[in-house]
Amino acid sequence: MIQVQNLTKKYAGRTAVDSISFEVGKGEIVGFLGPNGAGKSTTLRMLTCFLSATEGTASVAGFDIYDDSIEVRKHVGYMPENVPLYPDMRVIEYLQFRARLKGMRAREAKRAVEEAMDICSLAERKFSIIATLSKGYKQRVGLADALVNKPELLILDEPTNGLDPNQIRQSRELIKHLGERHTILISTHILSEVEMTCGRVVIIDRGKIKASDTPQNLIRRLRRPGEIILEMKDDAESAEKKLVKLDGVENVTSSQAYGGWSVFNLKTDPSIDVREDVFSLVQSSGWKIRELASRAASLEDAFVDLVRNSEEQAKSNVEEKETEEITS
Repeated sequence: MIQVQNLTKKYAGRTAVDSISFEVGKGEIVGFLGPNGAGKSTTLRMLTCFLSATEGTASVAGFDIYDDSIEVRKHVGYMPENVPLYPDMRVIEYLQFRARLKGMRAREAKRAVEEAMDICSLAERKFSIIATLSKGYKQRVGLADALVNKPELLILDEPTNGLDPNQIRQSRELIKHLGERHTILISTHILSEVEMTCGRVVIIDRGKIKASDTPQNLIRRLRRPGEIILEMKDDAESAEKKLVKLDGVENVTSSQAYGGWSVFNLKTDPSIDVREDVFSLVQSSGWKIRELASRAASLEDAFVDLVRNSEEQAKSNVEEKETEEITS
């Protein structure tokens, strides 16, 4: 559905997107992640033909973004981060106006608007003035706009930006539902949502692609220490000495909780499962416990590690360049 080869966007004095390449297959829901200023929105705007690329090529639904930009737009539903709406129009008026702009005839537009409002749960607010809507409903109007011409590809830039937790949950369920009929490329900062929604993740940082894989594979590639939480009541100093001697335990830190309870945080070798050994030690020592839990690495951990490595590499390159200049 999307094929990107060496796509580059340069502004005066800086490169926003630096020769990136990736693909999105038909029917996929792909998360497009990166820190602020990484080049996410610039990439999405190039794919939707709102911005021209400096170098490289890209195609959407088989159409080139340079030579067939009109055809690309016909196959894409784009919801930008800040949805541009006409606040003085009613919801149904705005969506019908947008449908006609996208080339739909009056009768076809009417049916398409009703269907889009039904999908986005806007039917009860269709006669409301857009300016009177909450942030959540305005986001729904923007999504209905993206859906009204029934595109093959949906590109959503921060679709849950500014929504409350309940609205975010509703948006997640809606995106899953839309994924049954559309290919979706979604940019968001809410990594837990990506982990539950997307089948694949593309991570961009400083204008370059750092990873492209399933969330599960990215987490497995971390190889970061595991973590076990133990809350118990006994001699904390003696317990810490016993815990740190267990095979696979790399480090133990402790803190005091209310009522004489101690909380131990165990960092463990990711290749060794120490939970059985910890439980055996608890039994043999006669410790009174009220929590023994493990914490697995998450997509957020993978994201943070990849971005941190990128920052460290960039800093190292700057230091090397400064050293070379001083030496020369």
